[in-house]
Amino acid sequence: MIPSINDPGENTAGLLYYLYGPGRAEEHVDPHLVASFDGMAPDPGRTAEFHRAIKELAALIDQPVEALPPHSRPALPVWHTSVRAAPGDRILSDDEWAGIARRVVAATGIDPGDGEPGCRWAAVRHADDHIHIVATRVCEDGSRPDDFRSGMRAQAECRLIEKELGLTLVNAGDGTAAKRPSSAERHKAERQGREQTAREELRETVRRAVAGAQNEEEFFDRLASAGLLIRKRQAPSGDLLGYTVALVDDRNEDDEPVFFAGSTLAPDLSLPRIRERWSATQQDPSADDLAGTPSGPAQARRHAAAAAWQAVLIIDHGNDQQVAASIAAAGEVLDALAKTAAAHTRKQLRDAARTFERASRSHVQSERGHDRALRQAARDLVYGGPALGRGEDGATTAMVIDMVAFLVIAAAHWHDRKNHAQQAAAARQAAEHLRAAYQSAAQHPMAVLRHRGRRLSQPLQRRQVAHLRQAVPELAEQILAEPGWHALAATLADIEAAGHEPAALLAAVVARRELDTAESVSDVLVWRLRRLADLPADASAMPEPGTATPQSARRAKRPSSGRNTPPRKAR
Repeated sequence: MIPSINDPGENTAGLLYYLYGPGRAEEHVDPHLVASFDGMAPDPGRTAEFHRAIKELAALIDQPVEALPPHSRPALPVWHTSVRAAPGDRILSDDEWAGIARRVVAATGIDPGDGEPGCRWAAVRHADDHIHIVATRVCEDGSRPDDFRSGMRAQAECRLIEKELGLTLVNAGDGTAAKRPSSAERHKAERQGREQTAREELRETVRRAVAGAQNEEEFFDRLASAGLLIRKRQAPSGDLLGYTVALVDDRNEDDEPVFFAGSTLAPDLSLPRIRERWSATQQDPSADDLAGTPSGPAQARRHAAAAAWQAVLIIDHGNDQQVAASIAAAGEVLDALAKTAAAHTRKQLRDAARTFERASRSHVQSERGHDRALRQAARDLVYGGPALGRGEDGATTAMVIDMVAFLVIAAAHWHDRKNHAQQAAAARQAAEHLRAAYQSAAQHPMAVLRHRGRRLSQPLQRRQVAHLRQAVPELAEQILAEPGWHALAATLADIEAAGHEPAALLAAVVARRELDTAESVSDVLVWRLRRLADLPADASAMPEPGTATPQSARRAKRPSSGRNTPPRKAR
């Protein structure tokens, strides 16, 4: 059950006309009163004298306000909230909604009961799944209600109602979520045939513009390139204070663009919050060594996979402030991946980025600087360019998605430990989208590796089984039974040909992180090993195992790094 406290208003009658009217798209069905402050308020939905009943109900609710001298009346006297059942919940009766309305106005301080002064209110139902509660913000005795943090109090009461009525248990909010589109915004999007509301589309576009950006000029250039209208708010001194953005084709009734401030799109998209991301890099002298940009999408994805791995270690061992910064930066990496994704993974990666956005914010203050590698990885991905989804691009895409999925799962575990229910749920949902994206990205490169593994000579296959049993005896039987075992065998053979010790390297990567959350342990080990041993992600770029000496295999094609360096040693 989801309560949504709206901004205070000034016109009770106008709001009632909307609630009892047909709605913006004829979505209001059988509007009627289910409860009121005294149980005797007139119901415009149950009388032929509609307009007179609306005026009578508005006058009745407004009477305590009108009784005050004009100078003592609040400028915005109307309190309004909606209470909506979760999707999939049973249809509640009018009596049940009436009880819910009474509990919500009591919990929020609008009408506390037990002889305390309360405000006048009415609850209107015009759909199966929700009600609206309209009230004044002046009590019967002329005092103001104690409605401080009424949103949080309504949330807490709804959690109790869900349990008592056997409804879906909704994760409690903590005030860090982005503002949901209003019903008016949703209906406008439906009329215009948009998949998202203007608010949601702008939030996603601004988020992608932030990903990896290093300064204001670059950020605003990206917004302009995305086709947004931009207004900058400046102080008399000329200093930039904030910004608003609008879609070119989103207009109001006066045919003017509808602008949204960054802070109204999401709490972390205000200009001061965005500047915090830049400040750590600008103040860190060592940031200069990250100025270089990878030569293409494959190398950028390798860098991102390495940065994601380091971020997993921070989540495992860092303090809360460092973890919060890394999780926020992980959102930038997801946005950058979605922005540069090949067609067959684009939808899943966009869904993952959109969902993880909720997991990227909490009340834990980020300690900037520890997120620098991830933010640089996001920048590398953007400037590395779109991946074509084939060859090394496609294989490194599978590699980075696999690693980022572990990062997202680690974020979910951390949020669980901190009792951040909504963030943990969002991270788990993002991980599901990433798993789907991985299946699409990994299909071809893993098929190549499995084919190579099946073609290994019998002595070479037995040697890789021996390496596996030596390194991870507790997982050996499970891995050997997986479809991905042949891909892992081919990778171990490639590692051996490159001059590494397969069993030692395999034991090292297994020790680095638990594998309980992996759907395919062999797949995970393949990408960890190929990244750590600096092997090409696309195995078709290498000679068949057993056909090259270790020395000649070292000269096999690798992603260009701009330097002529030997393979890295296992760390």
